[in-house]
Amino acid sequence: MVETVTADASADVARSHDTTTRPASPIARQAFRLKQRYALFILGAIVLIVGSIAYWLSGGRYVETDDAYVEGNVLGASTDVSGLVDQILVHEGEHVAKGQELFRLEPTRFQLAVDQAKANLGQTALQLRSLQADYVTTLHQVVAQQAIVDADRVTFDRDAALVARNAVARQQYDDAKYKLAADEAALAASNATAAAALARLGGKAELPVEQMPAYRLAAAQLGQAERDLRHSVVHAAFDGVVTNVNKLQPGQFLAAGTMAFGLVDTVHMWIAAEPKETALTYVRPGEPAMATVDAYPGHVWHGEVQSVAPATDQQFSVLPAENSSGNWVKVVQRVPLRVEIKSGPGDPPLSAGMSAEISVDTGHRRSLADLF
Repeated sequence: MVETVTADASADVARSHDTTTRPASPIARQAFRLKQRYALFILGAIVLIVGSIAYWLSGGRYVETDDAYVEGNVLGASTDVSGLVDQILVHEGEHVAKGQELFRLEPTRFQLAVDQAKANLGQTALQLRSLQADYVTTLHQVVAQQAIVDADRVTFDRDAALVARNAVARQQYDDAKYKLAADEAALAASNATAAAALARLGGKAELPVEQMPAYRLAAAQLGQAERDLRHSVVHAAFDGVVTNVNKLQPGQFLAAGTMAFGLVDTVHMWIAAEPKETALTYVRPGEPAMATVDAYPGHVWHGEVQSVAPATDQQFSVLPAENSSGNWVKVVQRVPLRVEIKSGPGDPPLSAGMSAEISVDTGHRRSLADLF
């Protein structure tokens, strides 16, 4: 009896062990995996949505673009007078200060023009003083001729009264008559001469010679000659570095307005960027900005937005877009943006035209309300 009970108990334990260790059926395993997959999909979607919202909320503050270049004032040194190059006073790559002499034209022709203008000015002053004296002389001649005419008129009137009474000969009357006419004509000629002299004096004979039109014209010619002489020496318009100096050689004829060589401002430089119009919603002048230059990886320049152009580039193009045509396609425009660089003593030297990247801190923070 005891052996039978023990055998039954051993059989129950074996059946229980077989039930717990026996693997699940394929259908149960497939259902379990499907539930896990759905749970992972839902969890991934939630993480993606939450991550996207968090990324969107953290964005919108910085405006970045790699369509940017270092710019600086670039001047083609030239002069508005023509002449032969006499001296070149700088060499390639030299740093020059504002007002420093760059090159000279041969000065002989310009100095001769100044001397000629000075002589012409002196001669004009003498001529005007001579005209003043001639005008005064002519006035005296007019007064004298007027006295003669007055005397002739008295004589004529007297002879006319006497000839009516046959007290004088008719010939004497005729002589008085024609003499009066001749002297009146001479008086008219003297008045015309005086008027001509006054016109040559500019209508105001009492003016100082220095204020008369002819003198002022000669003085202006002297001033122009002296200006040409000064402009035969070319000075630097600002602090910078000269380049392409070998394009100019002594003895070369330099026509007026022809570029001699380049002068680049390396002190006041900025970055000209072309961000898309859709990125400029919150960009305002004065906002801080950072810039990096491809030539110096890892080095950061700090600055601020100096200006946002009031017009896009296509507004200044030779052939602007015509939106009235039937095949018009909307294109996002580029708006010029200028960032002023605040260079420090440890910053590497920049060259105009270098490629750069900028990041403008607009300070704008997005909120969930912007989504709705």
